[in-house]
Amino acid sequence: MVLAVQLLYFTYIWITLTSASAASDIRRHHQRCSSSMKQICKQETRMNKDDSTKMWPQKHKQLLHIEDHDFAMRPGFGGSPVPVGIDIQVESIDSISEVGMDFTMTFYLRHYWKDERLSFPSTTNKSMTFDHRLIKKIWVPDIFFVHSKRSFIHDTTMENMMLRVHPDGNVLFSLRITVSAMCFMDFSRFPLDTQNCSLELESYAYNEEDLMLYWKHGNKSLNTEEHISLSKFFIEEFSASSGLAFYSSTGWYYRLFINFVLRRHVFFFVLQTYFPAMLMVMLSWVSFWIDRRAVPARVSLGITTVLTMSTIVTGVSTSMPQMSYIKAVDVYLWVSSLFVFLSVIEYAAVNYLTTVEEWEEFKRRGKISGMYNIDAVQAMAFDGCYHDSGSDVDQTSFSLHSEEDFMRRRSTGSPSTESPQIKRRKSLRGNIGRIILENNHVIDTYSRILFPIVFIIFNLFYWGVYV
Repeated sequence: MVLAVQLLYFTYIWITLTSASAASDIRRHHQRCSSSMKQICKQETRMNKDDSTKMWPQKHKQLLHIEDHDFAMRPGFGGSPVPVGIDIQVESIDSISEVGMDFTMTFYLRHYWKDERLSFPSTTNKSMTFDHRLIKKIWVPDIFFVHSKRSFIHDTTMENMMLRVHPDGNVLFSLRITVSAMCFMDFSRFPLDTQNCSLELESYAYNEEDLMLYWKHGNKSLNTEEHISLSKFFIEEFSASSGLAFYSSTGWYYRLFINFVLRRHVFFFVLQTYFPAMLMVMLSWVSFWIDRRAVPARVSLGITTVLTMSTIVTGVSTSMPQMSYIKAVDVYLWVSSLFVFLSVIEYAAVNYLTTVEEWEEFKRRGKISGMYNIDAVQAMAFDGCYHDSGSDVDQTSFSLHSEEDFMRRRSTGSPSTESPQIKRRKSLRGNIGRIILENNHVIDTYSRILFPIVFIIFNLFYWGVYV
């Protein structure tokens, strides 16, 4: 008996010491808590006290009378149309496609209307905010986007919707949307063009007798981010307007417009299209300063410039939609191609006339047999035109043997007597400019002046009309 009493006594002492140790640990843990944690704890306690959802799970439905009304009907059904104000905050213009003739825009769409069925008593006159779960249970305007191709409501991490109900029944419904819509573009002045695009909002089911759309704050209802910029365009203007749309089977509908004016960046096309085309045209003029007898040089230069212009025209055409009308860039590129082509035709005419003239002179001199005739025929086969055999053979003979003869005379110590070839070489050095001019046809002489003047006049006229 005594042993049992002692056992109970030691058990009581052990429990007491353990409880005291646990209490001291809890006290030390609370002392280590920071001041921010204490504020969080107090805030959570206050929220638990103010949270009314615990004692009335269906309070919002009963407070908003959701179960007492048929929200498939519009507010004030059978009466005057429901005024629905619209307010838009443009977040970004994601892309503009010339090939697809469309644009993609992301924005916040806000609706304002009054539904007295959602009014509720409130002593503090505070509004209630809900997410997408309540929106499916009440009436909301059925706004859609005219001429839209694709659209979606963002749903990360939840559907980006917000519903705010005021005690007097005023409702704010906001959602974040990305829309791809058509933009009817006119490329007759491309790339010096300005495009007018618009996004149109309209009710799908309710005509003017049931729903009236209007801009909530007038011209200030359309707001844009200051950092919006595009790679191809300048945004010159954003404006809001409204009107009516008529459908033969359903009647008149209110329609709102988001209008924006886009002006294309020209500097990119100047570097990628216009400047290379100018260079090719000027490069084709180099042919006018090359000797008319240098057939390979002039023909290869003309063909190279023609093929390069064809590449530029093809590159521009593949990046644009197939249009039935002529664009401004087409006018410039095709006229530039015409200048390059005419430079090739010019040399064809020069070469033909030169051949005819030399052949007539060749026959007049009567040199139609012997060694010189063979040399002339061979020269024509290479150059494409006849040559004066006497002068050409002498020049060729001199070019091959003049240096050798000069070194031989210098080694043998012969007197300083110059051969006719050396004298002719000196005369060639002194009159090289005159010889080049005499060897060029009169068509080359006029082309050096006429082609640049006409091209400059064309550029003045082109840039004056389209800019």
